[in-house]
Amino acid sequence: MKEIKFSIPNISKKDVNLVSKIIKSGWLTHGKYTLLFEKEIKKFTKAKFAVSVSSCTAGLHISCLASGFKKGDEVIVPAQTHTATAHAVEYTGATPIFADVEYPSGNISLNEIKKKLTKRTRGVILVHMAGHPCEMEKITRFCKKRKIIVLEDCAHALGTYLKGVHAGNFGISGSFSFYPTKQITTGEGGIVITNDKKFYKKIKKLKAFGIDKDIKDRKKQGDYDVKSLGFNYRMTDFQAALGYRQIVNYRKNLKLRRLLAKRYIKNFSKTDKITHMPYSNNSSFFVFQIFCKNRDKILKNLKKNKIGVSVHYANPLPKMSYYRKKYKLNIKNFRNSEKYGKFNISLPVYPKLKKQEVDKICEEIIKLA
Repeated sequence: MKEIKFSIPNISKKDVNLVSKIIKSGWLTHGKYTLLFEKEIKKFTKAKFAVSVSSCTAGLHISCLASGFKKGDEVIVPAQTHTATAHAVEYTGATPIFADVEYPSGNISLNEIKKKLTKRTRGVILVHMAGHPCEMEKITRFCKKRKIIVLEDCAHALGTYLKGVHAGNFGISGSFSFYPTKQITTGEGGIVITNDKKFYKKIKKLKAFGIDKDIKDRKKQGDYDVKSLGFNYRMTDFQAALGYRQIVNYRKNLKLRRLLAKRYIKNFSKTDKITHMPYSNNSSFFVFQIFCKNRDKILKNLKKNKIGVSVHYANPLPKMSYYRKKYKLNIKNFRNSEKYGKFNISLPVYPKLKKQEVDKICEEIIKLA
């Protein structure tokens, strides 16, 4: 049987040729494609500012620093997410406070946030799990009244909307991932969007050593100052070129992803043993997630049949040794997160995936559900 891969980056020959051209030019960073990529991301998300970075983790880190999180502060994060979300808080010296998620959305609710509030709560990081939007309006309204900073982890959310507003525009910033399995890729890489000019200037300095001027803004060679501590979180120009080529074609990609999601839903309507989120035009469908009690048995069968799938994520963060030991956490306090981790399977959704392949994936899953 032909292998069905979990993910195939949507990279064309034209993309490869452009990247090759930039590499051969010798101008590999601080180039025009970094600016073009940022411009196209702003256009797509309708954000005022965009800063390319080396990864989504880097974007979250400098967003936490620009927000002023420090030792003694508490920042609420989902218990069920990639470890990068909590790590970004840890890097600042602040304490991540884990909130249980809703099942099966995988997102934290306003009610869960309220349960975790203390006098030390300084911020909240919201993750749009699998591309499904959090209840942003309620949460941002609540947090604004209490001067709690809202950051968005948009690693899964390129193409995620709520009432016509793109994810990342609700909080003070949104950090996106361009890892190879994501909707578009730059190999490794990310971008931060914001509508706050002061915040934009902060993260721009933080991502490049704290230097106060871009190369293009320097009147004399080497004429710059370092006014704060910063990092080398820059994206190369050939990475940005790859991202630029993909974002200009992403609307077509997103349309195909949504058609594949509808195909999955149609197939799974034949059984009541599989749970999934309902279809929504608001979702980017980074993956199509299902939940079933025979998860491990199904995973084994899919592997046997050369069908690539994934799990996002098997172990909630309070179960990870680092956080469990440091903060003396009990997984029993995060029942939905544990349930989510135990039963979820992430199915492939990418433009090169054929309808017949979706049907085959569903057939193999339904047999054992």
